[in-house]
Amino acid sequence: MIKSELIDKLAEANPHLYHRDVERVVNTILDGITDALAEGDRVELRGFGAFSVRRRPARVGRNPRTGESVAVKEKHVPFFKTGKELRERVDASRETHPELAE
Repeated sequence: MIKSELIDKLAEANPHLYHRDVERVVNTILDGITDALAEGDRVELRGFGAFSVRRRPARVGRNPRTGESVAVKEKHVPFFKTGKELRERVDASRETHPELAE
């Protein structure tokens, strides 16, 4: 599901809200999470999961085309850890819908 599909689904489930208001709410939430991560903060949504930033140390990588060693700088990357409730719901859905299992 992409963001526009999420917005459409939420707008459909809440006909008393305008589509543009649903879009604004979704964008505000995602912007808030993004801003918090950019500042190095952690964002936890109980039952869903936690977003945080992880540090990747500098390392020596390889250019796959030439095999030459390349210095890769340190970087910070977003990380998501699922919450217990989300893991349990996804696992239960795999048991009731075997066609979803890979």
